[in-house]
Amino acid sequence: MSNSNIPTPHITAKEGDFARTVLMPGDPLRAKFIAETFLENAVLVNNVRGVQGYTGYYKGKRVSVMASGMGMPSIGIYSYELFNYYGVENIIRVGTAGGIGDNVKVRDIVIGMSAYTNSNFGRQWFDGNVAPCCSFKLLDAAVSTARKMGIEPNVGALYSSDIFYDEAGGAGKLKKLGVLAVEMEAAALYLNAARAGKNALAICTISDHIFSGESLPAEERQIGFTKMMEIALEIA
Repeated sequence: MSNSNIPTPHITAKEGDFARTVLMPGDPLRAKFIAETFLENAVLVNNVRGVQGYTGYYKGKRVSVMASGMGMPSIGIYSYELFNYYGVENIIRVGTAGGIGDNVKVRDIVIGMSAYTNSNFGRQWFDGNVAPCCSFKLLDAAVSTARKMGIEPNVGALYSSDIFYDEAGGAGKLKKLGVLAVEMEAAALYLNAARAGKNALAICTISDHIFSGESLPAEERQIGFTKMMEIALEIA
């Protein structure tokens, strides 16, 4: 029986167009880069609003990649529809983050075990403090794979912020709690996965550091972070 919820207002893909695992960068151009660089026989399955989604094969495994856009409302929509309507079991965010911790440097890989947030996204389920966390299964596989590649990832808490230009200085306060980096999507992704009984993980590369002032150009952010992409593809 076909799913009457698809296509959705945001995804025109047909039932079965997505693989069980979807890599989800924020940038549609990064989704295109992943598909063209790593996937064999990649087919464009969605392009609504320029949010490109592809399905192809990586080392014989069927894998999809689709952009999430920026922020928790955006990834909240796409991940919800993929988990609940398209039968996706695993979503792995592959994105950029701003370093917070002194032990985190530009180009380092950070894996979000949990995601602190200033968002009210979780209040739809619980009118209190929620604790978004990743899938341990995916986390364990990602750390193991990274080490086999000669990479020692930084594993710990991310800060998923609704605010990019944060005048309240939230990152500085959370640095004292050992938070590694700030980004804008992981908390909503983790909560949607928990609600759907599915798996999610955020693997991020540090593109700039909030306190040291180090930063990388836009082109390198778009196509230069291949190691996190390879880790995600290997565990897909």
